[in-house]
Amino acid sequence: MCALALGSRGVPVIVCESGRALARDLRAGTFHPPTLELMAPYGITERMMEIGIPVRHWQIRDRRGEFVAEFDLGLLADHTPYPHRLHLEQHRLTPIQLDLLRKDTDADVRFGHAVTGVEQQGDRVLVHVGANGEQRTIEASWLVGADGGRSAVRKALGIEFEGFTWPEQFLVVSTPHDFSRYGFALNCYIADPVEWIALFKMPNSGPPGLWRTVFPVPDQPEEVVLAPDKVEDKLQRFVARSIPYEVRYKSTYRVHQRVCKAFRSGRVLLAGDAAHLNNPLGAFGLNGSVHAAFNLGEKLAKVARGEADDSLLDKYVRQRRAANVAFVQAQSIRNKQVLEEKDPAVRQHNLDELRAIAADPVRHKEYVVRSSMIWSVRHAASIE
Repeated sequence: MCALALGSRGVPVIVCESGRALARDLRAGTFHPPTLELMAPYGITERMMEIGIPVRHWQIRDRRGEFVAEFDLGLLADHTPYPHRLHLEQHRLTPIQLDLLRKDTDADVRFGHAVTGVEQQGDRVLVHVGANGEQRTIEASWLVGADGGRSAVRKALGIEFEGFTWPEQFLVVSTPHDFSRYGFALNCYIADPVEWIALFKMPNSGPPGLWRTVFPVPDQPEEVVLAPDKVEDKLQRFVARSIPYEVRYKSTYRVHQRVCKAFRSGRVLLAGDAAHLNNPLGAFGLNGSVHAAFNLGEKLAKVARGEADDSLLDKYVRQRRAANVAFVQAQSIRNKQVLEEKDPAVRQHNLDELRAIAADPVRHKEYVVRSSMIWSVRHAASIE
């Protein structure tokens, strides 16, 4: 995304991707209205809409079967041309991005190039990469490290990754079984003090699509958590049926809440998961990373073209770090706490508050403005 923002403004870009091809594992898959707005001028959103699932309503339910609240993103029609979430697997977005990057820019995309080291020398950055068993060095004026939670760039800079790791793992299971028949919205969060659930309808390769379920699981070896009987038990205890579930995909991953102490070191900047990580409840990770990519791309292009002093990049740092700390971290932690609250009185208070918000038109609209990340983007833009 950052390369597209730079390349479309005439800035020469080299993209180093350690993988031999685009990843196809199940990662993020929910896009908020501001994200769709940012990508629209590049032609991305139009192509996403052709294959994705627009989701206007999302729900909060209780594991005991009780409906709590439903929120209507249609109330955002006067705020955005996209008053809905869009569900689309990340591995179906990345080919669109790559295609446009190659068609509309002169960016040089190099697969199988893993960053192994970084050196800064005056007005240059030396990026050491391993490619086809050989070590090579790329000389650049600037480096953007958008290389994930285990970022080699961040580690090379020695930047502290402040925060913590949740004690449990998350289990992701996808099945074609249609949960809408039980009244579940296409996006639903189900509260429970022992085992909450997040539920999403994803397009897959076409109708009928797949339902993605997310469960918290103890920190155990992957072969234990992913054992067929364990996965089947999770699904059956969610919605019991007389026959086994068809499982198309299953995986586990660790969940972190971390933000880099610094997003910039000289001519090197961090973006995306390399700069911040959060739990997925609320779908803020990928979306916040896209917001950061375009924010940085726009500012770095001005600096690279000599239209602005490099102090403009410190504004990127102020805006995006504040947006992540003030909203993404705080709200994703709060979302998880609400779903897993164990104290009966606090739990009841939290769920009653959500009911009250949904029932009040003014509070309802204010809530979806924040939960859809519209407030976050506006707040970041207001920071000088």
